[in-house]
Amino acid sequence: MPRFGPFAAPLDALVAACPLILSQPRATAGRQEDMNFETRWRVSTEYCAWLYYTPAEQFEMSMLVESTEPRPPGEQNERGCRMPAFVSDSRYPPRSLKHVYVLHNHPETPTNLSEKDINALVKVARLHGEFVETKAGRIPVGVVAFFSNTYAPSEASCGGFFEYSLGAKDVLKWTPDAQGKWRSRSVGTITWVGKTKFYFEPTSGSASP
Repeated sequence: MPRFGPFAAPLDALVAACPLILSQPRATAGRQEDMNFETRWRVSTEYCAWLYYTPAEQFEMSMLVESTEPRPPGEQNERGCRMPAFVSDSRYPPRSLKHVYVLHNHPETPTNLSEKDINALVKVARLHGEFVETKAGRIPVGVVAFFSNTYAPSEASCGGFFEYSLGAKDVLKWTPDAQGKWRSRSVGTITWVGKTKFYFEPTSGSASP
């Protein structure tokens, strides 16, 4: 992705990706009770991309793909987005890139990760493996959903993001504190029953903001 990274640490890459994605046209729709929400929802767009690890031991983001699956308001606060199964980067040999995170935005707020998001991660693990070996150690593949607390797209529209790494117990919500330091807290638990079946229990009142 032009003008993005590279980054040595995955959290730095996620923090940088958040405002970049949420400042795209129609990436935010606001709350259902906001004035003109229905109109903003109808034209809203979900963007998705890969965060991948390169042979240069850096994290980079693929080009953005726009949503193609319209969904009604209130259906898990999202629209749906399909992206290529593999990243193509002409600087590196084919299949040398390691796919780490599925990135996307949820236009409506409040929100949380959905079962659809977790199911997408199951497919990622089946195709790319459950872990990625990096210079800093082994990282499980994961899914991230960015959200905004406003419907006005801008560089300041990043309210935070939800993250789930395969095999973890907790879904995490990352937000910046008053000093700009990013902190996480659990907003739900995932209980796995086998490799593909799971139960997601969001924490009461855990949806953004």
